[in-house]
Amino acid sequence: MIEVKNLTKNYGNNRGIKNLTFKVEKGEILGLLGSNGAGKTTTMNLLTGYKPPTFGEIYVDGIDLLENPMEAKEKIGYLPEIPPLYPEFKLKAYLRFTSELKGVPAEQREDRIKKVMDLVHITDVQDRLIKNLSKGYKQRVGLAQALIANPDVLILDEPTVGLDPNQIHEMRSLIKSLGKEHTIILSSHILAEVSMVCDRVIILKKGEIVAIDTPQNLASDLYNTEKFFARIKGPSSHVLSEIKALEGVLSVDLQKMDPVDGFYGYIIEKSKNIDVKTPLFFKMASLGYAIHELRTVNASLEDIFIQLTTETKSNEEAV
Repeated sequence: MIEVKNLTKNYGNNRGIKNLTFKVEKGEILGLLGSNGAGKTTTMNLLTGYKPPTFGEIYVDGIDLLENPMEAKEKIGYLPEIPPLYPEFKLKAYLRFTSELKGVPAEQREDRIKKVMDLVHITDVQDRLIKNLSKGYKQRVGLAQALIANPDVLILDEPTVGLDPNQIHEMRSLIKSLGKEHTIILSSHILAEVSMVCDRVIILKKGEIVAIDTPQNLASDLYNTEKFFARIKGPSSHVLSEIKALEGVLSVDLQKMDPVDGFYGYIIEKSKNIDVKTPLFFKMASLGYAIHELRTVNASLEDIFIQLTTETKSNEEAV
């Protein structure tokens, strides 16, 4: 649905982004991550056609955004970090205005407005002035204008910024449901949000892509060790010593005791390509210690992000 080739943007002698190349498939939700100044906003400005690249190519459903900007932009809905609202408009009148601007056929506008208001849950305030709406409602109105022409692609820049926890949860659920019918590119500083909502992530550092994949695959590629959690009934000191003696075990951390007496939790770090779970099972069985739970402990997206964006800092400072 979206294809980017060697996308570069320079601001005088300063580089915004350099040689970005990636694809976003139809129905996929892609997260765009990076520290401040990494190039996220620049990338979104280029993908929406708001700014031209220094060089590179952008295709939206096979349409060259630079060669045929109007045709390509018809397929894009954009929610910037600060929604483009007119505070003196009443909500429904604003959506009628944006639907006209975006070329929704006159005979379809009222039906489309109703569907979008219902979808983002703003029907109850349709006759209120936008300036009198809460931050959460204004954010949803911004999403409504992005959806009004039923675009194939949604580009969302910090869609939950400034929202309270309940509003954030609601917006995440809405974005996830929209991903069933739209291709979505989402920028956010909230890494947990990206991990919960997105199918894949791109991590930018100094204007370049340092990683692109699912969070699970990134963790697997990045680390040479794996962790898993085991809940075992037995004397903790004996269980600890037996686990540490297993081939491939690098470390074991004892967790808090479970409410049921005699159960302890253990976080076990092991070498990546060595099976520890099978010998652990047979060892505990031979000792008469019951294993009640075994599960993988994945590296969080925050761990991955920090590793990829700060790992060379000490080296750079030493030079």
